[in-house]
Amino acid sequence: MPQDQSEQRDGPELIVQWGDTRADTEFQLGTRNYPSHRHYRGQIFCIESGLMQVRTASGTWLLPPRRAGWIPPGEEHQVSISGAMSGWSILLTPAASARLPSHPTVIGVTEIMRALVRQAVTWGTQQSLTPPQQRVMAVLLDELQQQPQMTLHIPMPQDRRLLRVTSALAAAPGDGRSLAQWAAWAGLSTRTMSRLFQSETGGSFGQWREQFQLAVALELLAQGKSVNAVSDTLGYATTSNFIAMFKRHFGMPPGRYFRSE
Repeated sequence: MPQDQSEQRDGPELIVQWGDTRADTEFQLGTRNYPSHRHYRGQIFCIESGLMQVRTASGTWLLPPRRAGWIPPGEEHQVSISGAMSGWSILLTPAASARLPSHPTVIGVTEIMRALVRQAVTWGTQQSLTPPQQRVMAVLLDELQQQPQMTLHIPMPQDRRLLRVTSALAAAPGDGRSLAQWAAWAGLSTRTMSRLFQSETGGSFGQWREQFQLAVALELLAQGKSVNAVSDTLGYATTSNFIAMFKRHFGMPPGRYFRSE
């Protein structure tokens, strides 16, 4: 993202960019990590190939294909990209951003939104939007507002004992220790750990671990890892168990997910 445009205080309320790195061999494999930063403008971005993870102070948001991420103006965030990427980005002034949520989130993308973005990307550099362009922007913002927020969010606890557990799982996502075993390892009772996870993440330890494993699975699949290898990394007893979990969340088996972009 060109820094001058994400920090641009004058000019049009809406700037749209479209990019594609799939032909660049440097971007074919592995994960690229970008340092923590923030923008003057609010930012909406959609991945049409590859996988993006956006980390903020409150957690991690996953952006697989057909999802759009929203980062409000001034929100500090860090980005990681896995696999070759194509997609688009919208930059909004703080005034235009006021119609969107005040916190980062992930939403679905409709064909209407994609068509409006493809139209807006042709506008080029200009100081202000014309009346017809203003109407296109208004429809696009309406579409964004109406989309339900997705559950591809991994909230991070603040309690140092819970952070010790989540950090250990991040280092070894296939560690299959039970809630009681993790609680004892962290110096907590099972009941206290359950209560803290619920209050700090909004869900149970089991829900958090499954959501985290989905994040790991998506990253590895975007890098071209086989379904069997991903299942083994996550510690599933059988590949079919992993496939069933993945399909329950995404409506299709993992082997088809990134081929359906």
